[in-house]
Parts: sequence; structure tokens; C-alpha cells
Amino acid sequence: MLEDARARVKAALGWEGEVIFTSGASEALVIGLGRAKAGARLVGAVEHDAVLQAAPDAERLPVLADGLLDLESMAEAVQPECPLVAVQTVNSETGAMQDAAALASIVHEAGGLWLADASQSAGKLPLPAEADLVVVSAHKLGGPVGIGALLLRDFALIEPSGGHERGYRRGTENMPAAMGFAAGLEAGAWASSPAQRRAFAEQVDASVLHVARPADHILAITHPQLSAQVLVIRLDAMGFAVSAGSACSSGSLKPSRVLSAMGIAADKAQRTIRVSIGWSTTPAQLDAFVAAWQSLL
Repeated sequence: MLEDARARVKAALGWEGEVIFTSGASEALVIGLGRAKAGARLVGAVEHDAVLQAAPDAERLPVLADGLLDLESMAEAVQPECPLVAVQTVNSETGAMQDAAALASIVHEAGGLWLADASQSAGKLPLPAEADLVVVSAHKLGGPVGIGALLLRDFALIEPSGGHERGYRRGTENMPAAMGFAAGLEAGAWASSPAQRRAFAEQVDASVLHVARPADHILAITHPQLSAQVLVIRLDAMGFAVSAGSACSSGSLKPSRVLSAMGIAADKAQRTIRVSIGWSTTPAQLDAFVAAWQSLL
């Protein structure tokens, strides 16, 4: 049953390499960043906190004002040795999508490996075919919490640890959750269409924090006056769950590290919230949010 779930996850994601089941994306990042057979660790400046915690001493790669990596700076940073570069596919706060082909080309020309954190895109967008290691999270795509996976082109890319998962992860596998992971991928069809999600973004366009190459399921929107904390409370009372910053750090009152790295003024950052559209979010709910948001303007 476990191997059947593994095969179904691979098929649903279109992944032809290996799959190591983990307790979530955070553990997958720890394995990838800690045990990849590569040199220096480099991470994007706007990566999720779990990446920075898994590689606290890693060099941070700057981004431009549009949320995309500064590829010129990155090309210089990867030269000294064959690095492991951890860069997300879609930013968890702004929805900015990195140029996978361009960054993979730079990393591979330097003899390095690209670890793509696809937690925000797996099951919603195709996996980056250029990546060497990919991190995914089940609960982001309709599966249960407490399980994720590290996808690898080949087991030889990381050091073994003994234990389970072909000897590359310690701890008994969570077989029921693995089955739920596969089921979520297979059953998690979008309730909204790409056109409906684009229309939603257009309806709140004046408030959107514009980024290059935006995904259609994550928006950062800015209020002209109200703080993010007030917006979270007011919208919660109206029945909408949004966050100030990434969902995992939404309880923090600190300015968004992501928006600061993009050069967004502190005052604007403090009035910006993250709105994400789930696979089960309906068009009616999108319309209701637009009405709620406009009532606050």
C-alpha cells in the first residue's frame, strides 16, 4: 500500500525520479539542505522560514523589486564551488514565480544542484523539470497534514542516513498519510478556473502588490490605510482567513522579511496581507471576498 501510494504520487506529479516520504515540507528541506552532495549552500532571500532554519549559515541570494532573483548576482555567487541552491518555485507571500529555466541553467553550468521548494505550486502547477531535488507538501494540495516528500532525480544526490525510505530517512513511514497524499493529488481538482482566478486578481487590482510572473492563486494586496493586523481581524470576522506575511508566521508582528527584501517601504509592507486561493475555493467565495474587501476601502 505504501509503494502503491508512492507510485500514485509520482504519476500525479509527473515525476520520474525518486520519492522520499517525510513528515512535511520542513523535514524534506532539512534532508535536502543537510545531506545533498554539493558544496556551499545558497538560498533565495525571500525563501520560507523553514529554508532559512534548515540552512542558517547559507549565503542569501538577493531579489529584485519585482520579487524575482537577481540572476546576475546569483551567477557570481555560484562560481566558487559546486553549490546547492535552494530557490522556491512560487513565493508564499507574493505569488512571484521564479524563472526556472534561467536559474537552473546558471546553477548547472556551475556544476551545482537546484533544490526547488514547490510547496506552493505542486499539484497546482507543473513541477520544474529542471530541478534536481523538489520539496512538496500534501496539505497544500488537498492531502492530510503531517506528510510531504523530497523528490530526487536520483538517490545518489544525497547522503544516506540508514533507517527507512530506502535508507534515506529515519522514522517509520506514515502509510495512511501517504495514501491520503496520493488521494489528495488525484481528487483535488480546482473548484475555480484560471480565468476566474485572473478575474479575481483584476477586481482587486488597485490593491495588488505587483510582482513579475505572478501565480494566479497567491496575491499580496495592500490597503491604503488599515494595518495588516487590523485587516486580518476584520476579514476573519467576515469569514475569510487571510494572513499577514506567510501563513506559517502570520501571528508575528514583525515586518515581512520577504517584502523588505524586495525593497517595499515599511509603511506599505505593514498594510499588506497575503490572500491565497485553495483548490476548493469556489467562484462564489472569490466574489464574496471582493465585496468584503471593497467594503473596507
